[in-house]
Amino acid sequence: MKLILLVIGKTTDKHVQALIDDYTKRLSHYVPFALDVIPELRNTKALTPEQQKVQEAELIRKQLQAGDHVVLLDEHGAERRSVVFAEWLGKRMAAGPRRIVFIVGGPYGFDASIYALAAEEISLSQMTFSHQLIRVLFTEQLYRACTILRGEPYHHE
Repeated sequence: MKLILLVIGKTTDKHVQALIDDYTKRLSHYVPFALDVIPELRNTKALTPEQQKVQEAELIRKQLQAGDHVVLLDEHGAERRSVVFAEWLGKRMAAGPRRIVFIVGGPYGFDASIYALAAEEISLSQMTFSHQLIRVLFTEQLYRACTILRGEPYHHE
């Protein structure tokens, strides 16, 4: 069982990358985890937002495998408190998919074809965050969920 965070574009801020690396290392004590990066599209000024979403969707589909449980990190998804997210994650992992793939879309969101592939959509907040910062926030939430599932004292209610 592996957790994957699939993102578009490299993390450009070294401080953000350091935080991601820290939580990735912490997560490795609980579950196999990878942050997989799809290269950003080039020459996007010549594309409409819809064309950009279609091209990003092609790149996303190439990263997916049969049997993946695909979860979109999307502003319209279900919001969950950390404890509820941990319970959900525990159930998903126990259900036995080889991989749970969480996807952060591009600047314009997801193409309809990616919504069709997804089993679920999760929102981290009603607020808008940069795509760079979401990587840290979500990686930390995965770590937090793992500590909650093990009854460790990281999370406080």
